[in-house]
Amino acid sequence: MAHIIPDRMAAEIEGDFVVFLIGMRINKPWKVHRWWPVFTAMPRMIRELERAGPETGFLGHNGLGLGGIVQYWRSFDHLEAYARDPARRHAPAWAAFNKAMRGSREDVGIWHETYLVKAGQYEAVYSGMPPHGLGRVSRLVPATGNREAARQRLSG
Repeated sequence: MAHIIPDRMAAEIEGDFVVFLIGMRINKPWKVHRWWPVFTAMPRMIRELERAGPETGFLGHNGLGLGGIVQYWRSFDHLEAYARDPARRHAPAWAAFNKAMRGSREDVGIWHETYLVKAGQYEAVYSGMPPHGLGRVSRLVPATGNREAARQRLSG
């Protein structure tokens, strides 16, 4: 079990960053041959990114879930470079998915959302939690003083 921090903590990260949400939806559960490759691709990509090191710009993620995961990146350029690199797992998996799903897109759905976050234009607080979310990929600091309330955290 992860170490629980009993205090109220706030996340701080230097500079701009990217929040990337990605997931899948199994529309026809009986068509395992359609959704299983999608389901198993993401854990392999995450392992690849975790092993690759900080030069990828991948800061971390918030766990693998059936509905989707939250990823944190240093920049959109880093995210896009990874996604388009034919030597990495994503580009070949994306091409295989598009080929396999031609004419049957209703079997399994995929989605993603990308948010570009400017420095200081975010706030996050955790209480009685292990490092989680942005707090897992950034620095955790006590949510006291000028970090006591959400508006104060947004104001810097």
